[in-house]
Amino acid sequence: MALPRRRHHWYHRLRRLSPVIFAFSGALLLLFSLLSFFAPPPIEPDHRRARPQHSKISDGVDNGAAAATVSFRVPKSGGKLQRNIWSSRNAEFYYRCSNASTKFARAAAITQPNRYLMIATSGGLNQQRTGITDSVVAARILNATLVVPKLDQKSFWKDSSDFSDIFDVGWFISSLANDVKIIKQLPKKGGKPWGFRSMRVPRKCSERCYHNRVLPVLLKRHVVQLSKFDYRLSNRLDTGLQKLRCRVNYHALKFTSPISKMGDKLVHRMRMRSKNFIALHLRFEPDMLAFSGCYYGGGEKEIKELGAIRKRWKTLHITNPDRARRQGKCPLTPEEIGLMLRALGYGSDVHIYVASGEIYGGEETLAPLKALFPNFYTKETLASKKELDPFSSFSSRMAALDFIVCDESDVFVTNNNGNMAKILAGRRRYFGHKPTIRPNAKKLHRLFSAKNNMTWEAFASKVRSYQRGFMGEPMEVRPGRGEFHENPSSCICEDSEAKAKRDSRPRKLGKGKDTPTKDEDVVVDDQDINEDPEWSDPDDEDNRDGLQENNLLNGTLLDYDAVTSDEPELEDMLSD
Repeated sequence: MALPRRRHHWYHRLRRLSPVIFAFSGALLLLFSLLSFFAPPPIEPDHRRARPQHSKISDGVDNGAAAATVSFRVPKSGGKLQRNIWSSRNAEFYYRCSNASTKFARAAAITQPNRYLMIATSGGLNQQRTGITDSVVAARILNATLVVPKLDQKSFWKDSSDFSDIFDVGWFISSLANDVKIIKQLPKKGGKPWGFRSMRVPRKCSERCYHNRVLPVLLKRHVVQLSKFDYRLSNRLDTGLQKLRCRVNYHALKFTSPISKMGDKLVHRMRMRSKNFIALHLRFEPDMLAFSGCYYGGGEKEIKELGAIRKRWKTLHITNPDRARRQGKCPLTPEEIGLMLRALGYGSDVHIYVASGEIYGGEETLAPLKALFPNFYTKETLASKKELDPFSSFSSRMAALDFIVCDESDVFVTNNNGNMAKILAGRRRYFGHKPTIRPNAKKLHRLFSAKNNMTWEAFASKVRSYQRGFMGEPMEVRPGRGEFHENPSSCICEDSEAKAKRDSRPRKLGKGKDTPTKDEDVVVDDQDINEDPEWSDPDDEDNRDGLQENNLLNGTLLDYDAVTSDEPELEDMLSD
């Protein structure tokens, strides 16, 4: 009888507790419903999501309810950082050293008679610049006389400019007279033009490659023309030849007087407005976005427009836009570039010069960047139409004007790692390590996706952390790594005595100039410098088939100077 009574007792106790249990459960359900209602919506994984809202700009004062509901408010000020945003740390301990050694024989002693090298360059201005630079070294390797290189006049650019229209040919020849014999045109043989053999060498051809492939033909035919000549010389050469590369690129190649004077005017007009300024190579043109297969939230309209452009490249594979963004293969949007710069310490009072062609989305796309940096200029806003008329019909001359302003800027920002970015990065390293910012797009993408769920302070701190090693400071990239035009390490020497003297001075703990802090840049020498890219850009001449002339709008240059493909299959298919 005891067991049934005990069960009956527990039954009545549970009945008395049931209302309490039901009330508690109801309260929990109500609480979960409220949390679900007020919680932010999850990030939509579909790459066809709507265009994101632009970030709100704050005057730096949070007030009342607005501050409580919006955590990500972009300040107008760049804040106070423990570094100079207009210079690179330790730059004073490095200097350029490209002079030839006493063991480097003079051209007169090594140049062989009846041995001429002709060069046909390829691509836009900066792609051709790499070819011109390397052609001088190739002539030196072959002990040949170099004929002034021919510029590309038949490709997409349809720019009729000759070498002498862009570069000072007299200075080019005389400044290199001790290194390589250069002549303006091929001499005649018995009153008749020389016959020549045209051929192409592989990408990144070494000294041995030139001796084995080109020299036998040159000895037999006396005149050889190397066609499609860009990135046809190895990054790893004898130190003497690497220094010659620097003497060509950084000293012998000077723009003509009209281009230099107009470029200097643009720089002067920027300086009249502000002591310091940023130059931004935006690279947000429709063809660039289409080629990359990236998506930026423009819905079906964007998918159709960029998809139609993408069809011009028949060899491109179908890509996953979200994956491309995650892997850092997409240019940042103008707004993202602006947010990155603000986080790095550049306030709304900073003046920006933008080198770009037609921006996809036009003024609507540019509006967030202009809101962050109202002092926004291009060559078209700095100069009159009359001043630009002598250049506007020639894409390479317009590109040269942008090149001069970007080179002279206090800070250069690139939005891709193409030819212009590489040439300028190397040049700015050589001439004193002037800051050159390359977005760490792979890491920044994740940050931009989550920015609305964090405070500005947390966002800015992470940007500064992710950009370490991507700011153009000394020794960010290991010597010999990447394209030589981007990292001319053989031509940059360290002043070890001055550095040792600085290091020997007593300084207070935590107060030293080189003590890294939370927001300071530090040297990172293992960054991905994209030495052998898995994908190529539309800018490479070999990939440009199918582009239309309407990309040159109103005489404004679309700078098709980008990373070149080292994939022979892609190159051969697109160049034939």
